[in-house]
Amino acid sequence: MNTRYWLIVATLISTLLAACAPAATPAPTAGPIGQAPLPTRPASDSSGVVAEAPRTSATAAPWPTQAPAADAGGLAPGYPAPAPTQPADMRFQDYGVNPFVDTFEDHLSTFALDVDTAAYSLARKYVQDGTLPPADAIRVEEFVNYFKQDYPLPPDVAFGLYADGAPSPFHNDGTVILRFGVQGYDVAEWQRQPANLTFVIDVSGSMSQGNRLELVKQSLQMLVDRLRPTDTVAVVAYSESAWVVLEPVSGADRDAILNAVYSLYPQASTNAEAGLQLGYQLAERMHRREAVNRVILLSDGVANVGATGPDAILESIGWYAKEYGITLTSVGVGMGNYNDVLLEQLADKGDGHYAYIDDLDEARKLFVDDIVSTLQVIALDAKVQVDFNTDVVARYRLIGYENRAVADQNFRNDAVDAGEIGAGHTVTALYAVQLRPGAQGRVATMQMRWKDPQTYAVTEINGNINTWDLAPSFESASPRYQLAVTVAQYAEILRRSPYTQGSSLAQVSGYAGRLAEMLNTDPDVQELAQLVYRAWQLGW
Repeated sequence: MNTRYWLIVATLISTLLAACAPAATPAPTAGPIGQAPLPTRPASDSSGVVAEAPRTSATAAPWPTQAPAADAGGLAPGYPAPAPTQPADMRFQDYGVNPFVDTFEDHLSTFALDVDTAAYSLARKYVQDGTLPPADAIRVEEFVNYFKQDYPLPPDVAFGLYADGAPSPFHNDGTVILRFGVQGYDVAEWQRQPANLTFVIDVSGSMSQGNRLELVKQSLQMLVDRLRPTDTVAVVAYSESAWVVLEPVSGADRDAILNAVYSLYPQASTNAEAGLQLGYQLAERMHRREAVNRVILLSDGVANVGATGPDAILESIGWYAKEYGITLTSVGVGMGNYNDVLLEQLADKGDGHYAYIDDLDEARKLFVDDIVSTLQVIALDAKVQVDFNTDVVARYRLIGYENRAVADQNFRNDAVDAGEIGAGHTVTALYAVQLRPGAQGRVATMQMRWKDPQTYAVTEINGNINTWDLAPSFESASPRYQLAVTVAQYAEILRRSPYTQGSSLAQVSGYAGRLAEMLNTDPDVQELAQLVYRAWQLGW
C-alpha cells in the first residue's frame, strides 16, 4: 500500500473526528519545576530550588476524542485479536504491566531513568515486515523516549525538570495522564570530551543473515567519519573466541579503522563473553580519566558459547564500569534469531544504553545526529522518585519502566545501580492518575538524583506539579504532550495491556494522523502515523 493512500485514509479519520471542533491556539509546553547546577559548579547533595510551572489556559481542541468502541484487547469490533508469530530464536522477556496503586498504601513511585529506544525500532521492523510484534517485545518507555519532546534546554544548569498533564482521551473514567520530563544540558559536537572507543563486533555465523555484518560495517563508518584526532579507537571481534583486530589508534586514522572493520567476515559460533572480556581489557588499557571511555557492542545477541546470560557475562566484567567509568552501548541488528533480553540487560548492567538499528537511517540517527548524546555521559545512576499527594491523588500507575523499578527506600542509596543519561538527552515518564473529586493543590513532587560521571558527586533536585498546572482538555495540551500520550497508548495496545479497554488502534491511528499534520516537519511523527495505520490493518 503506497504512502499517499495511508495519508488519505488517516486524514479522513482525523477529519471525521474533527468535524465539529474549532481550531486551537498554540498550546504551552511542559512547565519547568526544578533545575540543577551545571557540574562545573560545586556539587550539592541538597534539593534544588522549586520553580512551579505557570498556570496556563488554552482554547478548544483541534479534534474531539471520540472513537470506535473497542474490545478488551484494544481492537475495534470486527478485529480479531492478532496472534503474531515469534520465531523460536527471537528472545524477549515479559516484565508485566504496572498496576494502579492506592496512594494511601504507597504514595512513592521510584524508578531508574532509561534512554533506550530499541523496543520502538524493533516493533517498527515487525510492522514494516507485515506482522504485529510480540507483546513481550514492547517496553512503553522506549517508545515514548524515541521521540523528540518540547522541554526547553535548561539555561546554565545541568538538568531541568518539567511537568504537565491533561485528561486522557483513551479512558472514560476520569483518568489524567501526567508527563514528567528530564532535559539534560547540551554539548556542541566540537566541545565534547575526547572519546576512547572499543568496538566489539560479533562475527559469528548468524551475522551473515540479512547482511547484518554489512549493516554494522556501514554504521560504524558513519561514526568513524565523525571522530577527531583526540579520539582513540580499538577493534575487537569475536566468534568462537575473541581477538584484537586493531590496536588503539587515533580517531584521525580513518583508513586503518575502516580497513580493520571491513576486513571482518562471518565465521562460526558466538562467544559474547570472550568478546566483551577482551574488549573491556583493551578499554582499561586505553583508559583516560579526562575522556569518555566506552565499549560499543554490535551484535544480534545470540550467544551460544561460554557464558550466555547477562548475569554470567557481566559477573566478570561489570566492575569495569564502577572502577573505571567504562560504559557500554549495545547495538542490536537482525531479525529471525535475535536476543533482545541479552542486549538490553547488558546495557543496563554496563551503565549504558541499548539501541537497535534496522537500517542506515537508524544508524545515522544514533551515530551522526545524536553522536554527542551517544558518546558523552552527563549523569550516572540517575533515578527518579515521584511523591504523590494523598489528599489530591487517589491512585496512580506508572506507564512502562517495569524492569527499571527501584525500591522506594533505595532512592538515596547511591550504591544502587540506575540509569545513564547522555548530553542533550531527554527522558519522559507518564503516569495515569485518578484525582479525588474536587481536590485542589499539589498533585505530586518529582525528585531526581544522580552522580556526576567525573567526580561521582551526588546531586538531587525536585519540583512540584499542581492541579492548576493541568490542561483542561487533552487537545489544549502541547502537541508534544499529545504525541507522548498517543505513542504510549500505541505501545500499550501492542503489548496487550489490560488498561486499553475502550481504546483501539483505529482511535490511535486517528490521533497519530492528526499529529502528523500538526508536527509536519518531524519525519519520526510522519512515520509513526504510517506505522499505527499499518498496525491497525494488521489487526484484522
